[in-house]
Amino acid sequence: MLLSLFGMNISFFNSSSPMSIGFSFIVAGLAAMNLALDFDFIERGEKAGLPKHMEWYAAFGLMVTIVWLYLEILRLLAKLRDR
Repeated sequence: MLLSLFGMNISFFNSSSPMSIGFSFIVAGLAAMNLALDFDFIERGEKAGLPKHMEWYAAFGLMVTIVWLYLEILRLLAKLRDR
């Protein structure tokens, strides 16, 4: 959206072209790696004995990543369906 304000055409991100599908795979993979990092943060925090308020921080990060991964998978499936 920001790039479209400057006149750049970025419609290939929303189409079902092979480049768009590949980009969606990359973003979904990035979200999956971030999910692994969230679980690693939770495990390390538990071992280190972090304060109680850090549990909320970790849980919020985990929920954001799960929602992000879910939306990216839905977007990828929609692009694959439109092909």
